[in-house]
Amino acid sequence: MLQTQRPDYVLDAIAAGVDEKMIERLVRAFYGDIRADEVLGPIFEARISDWEPHLQRMCAFWSSVMLRSGRYSGRPMPMHAPLPVGGAHFDRWLGLFEAAAQRECGAAADLFVARARMIAQSLELGIAGARGLILGLDERLPAP
Repeated sequence: MLQTQRPDYVLDAIAAGVDEKMIERLVRAFYGDIRADEVLGPIFEARISDWEPHLQRMCAFWSSVMLRSGRYSGRPMPMHAPLPVGGAHFDRWLGLFEAAAQRECGAAADLFVARARMIAQSLELGIAGARGLILGLDERLPAP
C-alpha cells in the first residue's frame, strides 16, 4: 500500500497536539484580538460584515496549513492585494497572532508562529507586487 508522507512540520504539529479544536480556539481568539485592535480592527471591520463564515474559512485555512487537511481551497492573494496595509500592519498582525498562539496553543505555539511568519512574508511580497513594487531583502511594504 502506497503511503503519502507528511512534511516534518505536520508531524511536529500532530506530536505537539495540534488538532481541529486547537485551531478553532486559536482562530477565534486571534480574530477577537484583531477586532479589538485600534489599528487592524477598522481594516477588517470595513471588509467583513458577517464574521462567522470568515472564521470558518480561517479554521479551514489553518487546518490545511498545519495539518495538510485539504479543507481550504481558495486564493488569498486577490483578497489581500487591495488592502490599505504596509509592513507595520504585518508586524502588528504577527504580534497579535503570536500572543494568541502563546495563550491558546501551548507547546504548539512556535509551530503556528513559524508558519504565520512565512504566510505574512508571502502576502507582503504579493501585495508589493500587486502595487508594482519589488522589495529588496531588507525592504518592507510601504503603507499606501
